[in-house]
Amino acid sequence: MTTTLPLGTTSNDVRWLDDPVHQRWLAHDAKAQFAFFQRCLRPEPGFHLLDLQGTPVPGAQQELHSTTRMVHSFALGQLAGVAGADEIVDHGMAYLWSHHRDTDHGGYVRALDDTGITDGTKLAYGHMFVLLAGASARMAGHPDADRLIADVTEVLDTRYWNEERGLFHDEYARDWTPFSTYRGMNANMHGIEALLTAYEATGEAMYLERAGRILDFFVGRMAPAHDWRLPEHYTEAWEVDPEYDGNPMFRPGGTTPGHSFEFARLLLQHWDLKGRPDNGSPDRARRLFKTALTDAHDAERGGFVYTLNFDGSWRMPARYWWPVTEAIGTAAAFLKLEWQEDDERLYRDLWRFAAENLIDHRHGGWYPEVDADNRPTATQFSGKPDIYHSIQASLFPRSSRLSGIAGDLGAL
Repeated sequence: MTTTLPLGTTSNDVRWLDDPVHQRWLAHDAKAQFAFFQRCLRPEPGFHLLDLQGTPVPGAQQELHSTTRMVHSFALGQLAGVAGADEIVDHGMAYLWSHHRDTDHGGYVRALDDTGITDGTKLAYGHMFVLLAGASARMAGHPDADRLIADVTEVLDTRYWNEERGLFHDEYARDWTPFSTYRGMNANMHGIEALLTAYEATGEAMYLERAGRILDFFVGRMAPAHDWRLPEHYTEAWEVDPEYDGNPMFRPGGTTPGHSFEFARLLLQHWDLKGRPDNGSPDRARRLFKTALTDAHDAERGGFVYTLNFDGSWRMPARYWWPVTEAIGTAAAFLKLEWQEDDERLYRDLWRFAAENLIDHRHGGWYPEVDADNRPTATQFSGKPDIYHSIQASLFPRSSRLSGIAGDLGAL
């Protein structure tokens, strides 16, 4: 799997998004990722968790966000003509319906293994990815996509959506008993992603309208009120909870600059789908992106620290792969909108850092974390947890669009 392919033409006169050399690099990395993660397929229901070399990890549980992200990612691969991608999509869609879907109480359980349900919690976060998986599978032509979209849309509508607030609630026990008053940004951000994809897949205006309402709250209200840093955690009344510090991966304290990267790209996608109104969305996206870049960039080692305090100082200095992938996607979006030299330089620098430190050129896929010396480490993750973030970094710059990217990938 080792490659000597150049990242792109070195000349400053060539824009990498238009550069055949860079486009070949993107295709090569995407194909290497798909080849690595195709090893997740197993004869039994569900998917293997893979270690760094691609060997299945025995006894690992199957989490809802992992199953759904695999379906979404390989649906993109199917649209890009990847051989065998349809088999992964079909396998994951079957497992979602036969195992994650709770036939007793409705909704989708958080985690299972071969013995049954290991965590019956019903998180909005995972349900957003069910909608994303169904929407992407629909665009890839899967015959069961419509029933999955209809089922999870009803659950989101009846259990999680708060029409008065224009936001999603977060979590319930398996039988829908509330067990916390926590409200969070992460599930709502991925709700935007899923809603926009569902709109692209179905044309149903409700999805686009709800995505806009969530964006209005976080980007229209929260970001400017907090110096363009996005608070993650909230009380039941949707007041910022500055003391909250939960799961170190999914709900760490402080602010998460990688989420600002994602929000900026999603804001541009929504703005594009709305017909590019004169509403200031590109400027707000730029402020979110620039603030997170300035705060979180590790100038000495490269990459981005994981979390920040509310004043922009570093809180958790660990450096993971996914904020880099999201910064790549957002830099590419700005370059598609209007080429600027600073964005071009940033885009190239991000890919150089990834190629030198995060991409596993021998086995395929990306290392999820690097240590202080930019060597792969494993303090937070086991193996290579999923393909979702990194495959989008390689695929999204292959399209010239800000929205409707799934239908514009071209053959790898």
